[in-house]
Amino acid sequence: MKKKFSSAVKIGGGLLAVVMTPSVVHACACGCGVFDVATSYMFPNGPGGMAWLQYDYMDQNQDWSGLEPGQADNNPDKEIQTHFITAGLQYMFNEHWGAQVEIPYDFRYFKGTDVAGNVTSYSWSQLGDIRLEGIYAFDNQSAGVTFGVKLPTGEYNVDPSANVNNPAGLVDRDTQIGTGSTDILLGGFYRGNLTQDEKWNWFAQGLFDAPTLVQAGYRPGFELDTSAGISYQGAQLGRATVMPIGQLIVSERTHDVGSQANPANSGYQRLMISPGVEVHIHPVSIYADIEVPVLQNFKGNQLAAQVLYKCSVSWMF
Repeated sequence: MKKKFSSAVKIGGGLLAVVMTPSVVHACACGCGVFDVATSYMFPNGPGGMAWLQYDYMDQNQDWSGLEPGQADNNPDKEIQTHFITAGLQYMFNEHWGAQVEIPYDFRYFKGTDVAGNVTSYSWSQLGDIRLEGIYAFDNQSAGVTFGVKLPTGEYNVDPSANVNNPAGLVDRDTQIGTGSTDILLGGFYRGNLTQDEKWNWFAQGLFDAPTLVQAGYRPGFELDTSAGISYQGAQLGRATVMPIGQLIVSERTHDVGSQANPANSGYQRLMISPGVEVHIHPVSIYADIEVPVLQNFKGNQLAAQVLYKCSVSWMF
């Protein structure tokens, strides 16, 4: 793979290890993993480092049951609105090996039904679950694997009763910012050229998230997120390379288990389309996309987002 293609996708470097941000259901049982799969801008590209800041937004405001919208009265949760801000640092030590850390901080608004049967709301913000991952890229870096852990650094027992203006029993485990679990993360990626001039390229990737060590009666569902797409890098605006991107994202999550879980209303399959654009002006790159569900199958009644948003800025060194 020529250097021209490599430089255009370096924006994300080893970001793939952590970025492979799906879900849209009860809280982050809704699965915020959709923000962790995206385009080839996240793939490794030779020795060096990269720092980035990513913003994601999801407003889960529609009840969904099975393959179609559900009845809002059947769901005690009414809305979950989350702003995800993630800082990351990645370094490729050589052509093959790299490491990465991702530190999220999330802002959440939740509207739901408390134990007294009243519809009320609560807002809070906190550190999320930190990810540590390694990367191994094969000889030409067109393919590779990722592996690591998600740590239980996010709080999973936020209780609005500590605030006199909010009743107890509102924020369930599947609505917490932290899961309380230590997860094993395993992923892989592949990319290639569609045309000889290397202006049209394709990519595919996947990430499997397996909660392994859990706490306080709650195990999140196992989650598999995959994506595939194409990109065009023939557009130049001065020093900037502008790359339109289109992809499909497919996700599956099993239901949650445990005494604090709600297995009857968790778990899903989903297909999304995601148009996006990358602008690269070395050493800075900007990426943005939207993710629109076109087919989703939720177990029970869960809250779904109609559109998801992502934007990141990265700096290579």
